[in-house]
Amino acid sequence: MAKDYSRTQRIGDQMQRELASLIQREVKDPRLDFITITAVEVSRDLSHAKVFITVMGKDDDQDAVKVNLRILNDASGFLRMQLGKAMQLRTVPQLHFNYDASVRRGVELASLIERAVAEDRKHNEDLGD
Repeated sequence: MAKDYSRTQRIGDQMQRELASLIQREVKDPRLDFITITAVEVSRDLSHAKVFITVMGKDDDQDAVKVNLRILNDASGFLRMQLGKAMQLRTVPQLHFNYDASVRRGVELASLIERAVAEDRKHNEDLGD
């Protein structure tokens, strides 16, 4: 029987919680906006971790996203060291920060659906009159 929740998933979830708190408390760069960690994917051998982020209020501004990613990737060594202190792991994965565009795409799709529903309602009202 396969495991429903693997060790790498548990480590990814714990890393997500720890990184959210570490970035908020320890990264002192004034250019860093309010970011949210949406997911952490840890490789099977625990050597690498992809950390997916969104930038609150700046998802449309690609320059702001790039600056935030650069700041976080530059601080990845420091964050990795802090993770090593906080988590009980023999080796802490290398951190690779990536932008998660799924939230922005979700908002775009929701607005398209709302617009289609509104147009459909208007069309039905026009036929009913």
